[in-house]
Amino acid sequence: MIYSAFDYAISPGGRMATWLLNCNPKTFNLDEHRGAGEVLTSWTIARHKAEVAAGDKFVLWVSGPNAGVAAYGRFTGAAEFGQVDPRFWTTDPGPKHFVPLEVEKWLDLRIPKARLAGDARMADATILRQPFAGNPHRLTSDQWQAIHEAIEAENDDPGWHLEPGATIRRKDLHARYGGSSQNGIATSGTTDNILIFTAASSGHQHGYYDTWNEDGTFHYTGEGQTGDQRMIRGNRAMLEHRETGQRLRLFEGARGTVRYLGEWTLNQDQSYTWAEAPGTGGGPMRQVIRFHLVPVRATITTPQVGVGQSYVVVDEEVIPAPAAPSTPDPDLVGRNLSTHRRLQNQLAQEAQNRGLTALSPGAADPDFDLAWRDSQDRLTVCEVKSLTLANEARQLRAGLGQVLDYRDQLSNRAADVAALLWIERQPTESRWINLCRQVGVTLAWPGREETVFSVAKRTPKSDE
Repeated sequence: MIYSAFDYAISPGGRMATWLLNCNPKTFNLDEHRGAGEVLTSWTIARHKAEVAAGDKFVLWVSGPNAGVAAYGRFTGAAEFGQVDPRFWTTDPGPKHFVPLEVEKWLDLRIPKARLAGDARMADATILRQPFAGNPHRLTSDQWQAIHEAIEAENDDPGWHLEPGATIRRKDLHARYGGSSQNGIATSGTTDNILIFTAASSGHQHGYYDTWNEDGTFHYTGEGQTGDQRMIRGNRAMLEHRETGQRLRLFEGARGTVRYLGEWTLNQDQSYTWAEAPGTGGGPMRQVIRFHLVPVRATITTPQVGVGQSYVVVDEEVIPAPAAPSTPDPDLVGRNLSTHRRLQNQLAQEAQNRGLTALSPGAADPDFDLAWRDSQDRLTVCEVKSLTLANEARQLRAGLGQVLDYRDQLSNRAADVAALLWIERQPTESRWINLCRQVGVTLAWPGREETVFSVAKRTPKSDE
């Protein structure tokens, strides 16, 4: 049987003492210490110097607004006196008494002070009654047991009932776990969860370009649709989720029925970076936060069940905004964006009228405009382009490249994928029709719906 520090400390007849070490972030930068790759091997103490001993157990408490237990371990020797490494202190501490130690485990989520303070066994704990007293704080066996149980409960993920891959109506999700149904980052005031939602179909129109990475990590765009994003509200809650003991729950979809993609946490080496993205409706470029998420346990990192989600009708009313040179698609502004969305919605409705299920991209999908499957399980993926005389060639080149890329990315997730480039009108140069045909792409426009939907009846790869 494998025993932890807690098991030894609370075993019947055990004589080891148990302690709490307090870290004040205003005097010692623990995050910087860990970020530098340093191993915690000692801690300064001001009292009980003759009583601490090798084998004694401890928990490390971090004080401040997000106070709580961050780690546990054991002392490896008696108290000593000597010079303390000053690198991570706000002022040079000089020579002090310290106790050598070994950290057994850094907790993924801090056990919040509020949770422990609600346990009657912690009522007389000196860290709560006399938080400014010197280190270490002695813990009774009951107090040690209360902290132990809180840590074990965190490991068991109490109060959460969804398994990765499960679907739930968003209104029911919030009724059970709290948080606003209107936000992409929904912090809960009633449970220790932060619910975050990713949906390419709705997110991209606000400049939210979330991405799945080959190593199984996920980059999630923070909240804030206009102007530079700031580390406030939901963004700050995500950044501090470890310190507050809140779990990050990722969902695919933004409205209606959403799919649980498991629990995630921020990459400890680099929690986030800044990037540029357009504002809502192709507005001016701005700074956005890109959170770097890594999976925790039993998490679906790249959804593999099918392609897309139920089609989300896009808003055709567009407030014109100037396009920045580096906008992902500079033609998607003003009149062009409104026309693009109208064409997309009309084609989706036509597919549904013919008994097909129109799809918007899901979190793991490339950013196609829409797709559908036919009765023979053939997937048609579509890119929509508006056209003017000035931008026709550019739009056709871009659309052809995009739909070929979508087909290639989806080829390992569908037995047969057809590519469709749906444009506003017939091109002025017929060579585009032949060019698309040569690479297996159907080029069509309003009035040629029969051509589009007959693609679904062809035998696989008959276009090539």
